Amino acid sequence: MDNKLKAQQRADQIQAFNAELKSLKDDDVLELGDDQRSAITRYHEGVLEALTSQFDIDTNIKQKQLSLGMKIASFAGALALAASIFFLFYQFWGYLSTPVQVSILITAPLLTLFLTHLISQREHTGYFTKLVAMVSFACFVLNLVMLGQIFNITPSDKALLAWAVYGFLLAYAFDVRLLLAMAILSLAGFIAARVGSWSGMYWIYTGERPENLLIPAMLIFSVPMIISQKNFSGFPPIYRVFGCLLFLIPVLVLSNWGRGSYLNFDSDLIEGFYQLTGFAVSAGLIVLGIKKQWSDVVNTGNVFFVLFLYTKLFDWWWEIMPKYLFFLVIALSSVLMLFVYKRVREKSQQAGGEHE
Repeated sequence: MDNKLKAQQRADQIQAFNAELKSLKDDDVLELGDDQRSAITRYHEGVLEALTSQFDIDTNIKQKQLSLGMKIASFAGALALAASIFFLFYQFWGYLSTPVQVSILITAPLLTLFLTHLISQREHTGYFTKLVAMVSFACFVLNLVMLGQIFNITPSDKALLAWAVYGFLLAYAFDVRLLLAMAILSLAGFIAARVGSWSGMYWIYTGERPENLLIPAMLIFSVPMIISQKNFSGFPPIYRVFGCLLFLIPVLVLSNWGRGSYLNFDSDLIEGFYQLTGFAVSAGLIVLGIKKQWSDVVNTGNVFFVLFLYTKLFDWWWEIMPKYLFFLVIALSSVLMLFVYKRVREKSQQAGGEHE
């Protein structure tokens, strides 16, 4: 866990303590003396002042809302600025000589990388750093694409690996979660393309075989369990969620499109196999997430378990049932799942109480 996250948790604890202390006073359970209240207030003010001066943390609800708005603005600004650079290149690209074009393409990522480092040394909030870092990544992607066009280079899946490496570099150097997601997708695309190439497929068509994504999905999911991410807040959930998505989405596709599989069996048999796999994996993720207290894995598993269930119910009964009866079955299934989840939650609470 990084220092900024610890600082934010400490500030949240102080807010929760003050709120609980107020509730205890309002309910006539506990009321501190004036000296005690003053001492606690002075101590908390000193702690918050020290944390705020060192880290960019939120000390109240209003600041948290503003921080969320700043994150959204930073993301939107990065996308807009990257798009602006892209279209600016294309607007005047034809008027530039080849040496000038190559110089610009090589210089742009290096210049934005240096600018990102410079801003990170001067700005402690991180919003502008992340904005410029995402622009640097866009320049690097554009670099490889445009150089390939200039020199008429055959497209290669190795470009995905280069994008992944640069994305990981920026993500870990400047703590940018969005770039970590971009790097993960690039790496998954590269591994999937390699797997497809080994089977004799041209890498561009690797998406025609969704099973190509299953291997990178398992690798990506296991990264935070193998390599510690304690110094990077929010990175482990990104690995886990993208690992789940890259596995379960292909399984969901194959459960309804058996012809896209490498397996040389009847399509109905393949679809049935992947339907069972989808139920088993999503249920297993829910259990694993509850055991490890990974809410991101639990939520992802829940979503896909419901998707597999409802698509199966649709296959079974949509055409043979009256529509009102079909949706009644869906509603009853949802109620049944609520009872199941409620029972699991009660057992979890009982186990927690016994553990204490």
